Amino acid sequence: MEIRNLGASGLKISAIAYGNWLTHGSQVEEDAALACVRRALDEGITTFDTADVYANTAAETVLGKALEGERREGLEIFTKVYWPTGPGRHNDHGLSRKHIMESIDGSLRRLGTDYVDLYQAHRFDHETPLEETMEAFADVVRQGKALYIGVSEWRAEEIRAAHALARELRIPLVSNQPQYSMLWRVIEAEVVPTSDELGIGQVVWSPIAQGVLTGKYLPGQPPPAGSRATDEKGGAGMIGRWMRDDVLERVQQLRPVAEDAGLTMAQLAVAWVLQNPSVSTAIIGASRPEQVTDNVAAAGVRLEPELMARIDEVLDPVVERDPARTQSPASRDF
Repeated sequence: MEIRNLGASGLKISAIAYGNWLTHGSQVEEDAALACVRRALDEGITTFDTADVYANTAAETVLGKALEGERREGLEIFTKVYWPTGPGRHNDHGLSRKHIMESIDGSLRRLGTDYVDLYQAHRFDHETPLEETMEAFADVVRQGKALYIGVSEWRAEEIRAAHALARELRIPLVSNQPQYSMLWRVIEAEVVPTSDELGIGQVVWSPIAQGVLTGKYLPGQPPPAGSRATDEKGGAGMIGRWMRDDVLERVQQLRPVAEDAGLTMAQLAVAWVLQNPSVSTAIIGASRPEQVTDNVAAAGVRLEPELMARIDEVLDPVVERDPARTQSPASRDF
């Protein structure tokens, strides 16, 4: 497993992280989830990403159980706060001081740990002063409940403002967690340059575009039974943007590119993301242990410039690049 620094910080993490969004506590049974985490550990993954909102807190509980007994110092555990949890009352979401201070305690209890390595703002909160949010995060760090702070899906100007406050408060804001893949490149124009300037690393999610870049979805054909595209608990909604014939046809054209590189389609997708020097780690998910093993083989792979150019040529007509697609809800009326 390749090891990288998280942004400009001294924290070292595995280049491939294991995440349990849309799987643990919802899409797969607990025994399968535990088997996937065990495989991730066996494959050298030390970085695990979750969030309180995943399966309405159940995902954190499952991950905590799966990591029980592991040497805590040898793991990097990430979680997030913002989206509604519990009954979803008016203070059960957002980045207010109240919600952050209550949420970190709940996450630590479910994860079975005294601290998380990275505590992330899952979206930008337009209804709470940024100063209040950052001061609450500073207290979380000073209380020893989180070692580092990060954000997720924040725009460049929001990241810059938060970083300035973090410097004043003397807390380490070190990461951003955006969606990023061959098909979704909206961070490249603004977020990445700003983050590079500030020493903030990218912890990217959905490097395989919710499974579309595996090539298993074929144009003109219904999705395979049991696949994410048929999961009404959330997977189908997220993958829907890619379930168009023009996209699926272009993805199929990547097969010879992957073969020439000696990689599976999934490995090619993960390896492509990891070529970006701004990316600290790529988060993978899995419903079966063998998927973890397949994805992990992308760590340390170097794709030749000619091959990268071929990928761009194939996908260019269907790639999303608009930086405005990085956005947070205008209000918390979920």
